[in-house]
Amino acid sequence: QVQLVESGGGLVQPGGSLRLSCAASGFTFNQYGMAWFRQAPGKGRDAVAAIGLKNSVTYYAVSVKGRFTISRDNAKNTVYLEMNNLKPEDTAVYYCNSHMDGSDYWGQGTQVTVSS
Repeated sequence: QVQLVESGGGLVQPGGSLRLSCAASGFTFNQYGMAWFRQAPGKGRDAVAAIGLKNSVTYYAVSVKGRFTISRDNAKNTVYLEMNNLKPEDTAVYYCNSHMDGSDYWGQGTQVTVSS
């Protein structure tokens, strides 16, 4: 059974930093790409960053490029999202995602709120 469990969200001031983690289980983690999505209130779920099987292949949405860094630790079955210089518009629920064999798997989400 695939499980994705996010952690690390919280309340942070503009310009601050947070590190999200997603612990994966129930599948062979090092054989699949991983991604982070986010959903702001009243909006759709958008891709933020993605990573291939190794840390050398990454994708970032334009809005976060240069501020966010996605990485993975295959020994710990964990994917991370380092978020720096956070802005109020980054406020959203952040979800971990894996697309496997034609299906999407999601975690429960972790709330990130950027506010002074």
